[in-house]
Amino acid sequence: MKWEERLLVWRLNRGDATALSEVYERCRDDLLRLAGSMLHDGSAAEDIVQDVFVAFAGAARTFRLTGRLKGYLATCVANAARNRLKAAMRRRTTDLEEVANLPSPDDSAAGPERWMVLSEQFECVSGAMADLPAEQREVITLHVYGDMTFREIAEWQQASIKTVQSRYRYGLDKLRSALNEN
Repeated sequence: MKWEERLLVWRLNRGDATALSEVYERCRDDLLRLAGSMLHDGSAAEDIVQDVFVAFAGAARTFRLTGRLKGYLATCVANAARNRLKAAMRRRTTDLEEVANLPSPDDSAAGPERWMVLSEQFECVSGAMADLPAEQREVITLHVYGDMTFREIAEWQQASIKTVQSRYRYGLDKLRSALNEN
């Protein structure tokens, strides 16, 4: 754990609201990408990240960190996203809002042609990610967006490190194959 994270947690424990704001600013974008890539719904991703931070803020005075702060928050977001997916599966209803993709960030400095190319690339990658088996998609998402180590993912998924590494490798191979076809 970095000393900056320890200092942030120390400040959180003492009720420093600016520390919570700093944590939010540091982690928000990565956590939104994590939730968005798991759910393929920008609104739901924002809701989950917001809910995680509200719960985190409520427990800030008693919070004890044993690992990395970003990894902890990524685990919370991934668990919340997984719970939302399970609830949606139980309902077995799909509406357009649940299938919507996470919107691309506003890049006003780039021209419309560049934005269209980036948008198309995002759609291709997002579609290829959606076609991956859930375990592979989770490992890739947690490792790339959640900045979690394979050991942390293995503990979270209750699998061996070798299994997690295999899921990551096979998932990347499938992504490459799908993207090369396009």
